[in-house]
Amino acid sequence: MESSNQSELCDRIKRMIVKAVKLKIPPERIENTKPLFGPEGVGLDSIDALELVIALEKEFGARISDSSVGRKVLVSVETIAKFIQENSSEKPIQ
Repeated sequence: MESSNQSELCDRIKRMIVKAVKLKIPPERIENTKPLFGPEGVGLDSIDALELVIALEKEFGARISDSSVGRKVLVSVETIAKFIQENSSEKPIQ
């Protein structure tokens, strides 16, 4: 079961993704566990990955240090949320 903070974070990430890469689908259509890259997923590409890295740092203060970290983090909304919770400079909502 997802906590409300987790759910709010995932919703915020989805809105960030749609805005950062100018997706033509609404945030609510992105599933938390759906792959962000590739034909089975949302369909993002390597340029979108760069945009996401920049947006993550701006929005959440979470810095992806290199491409190997990026490949583990930018898998789905769920993996991004986990990374933000562990690495964000933003204080958790109490």
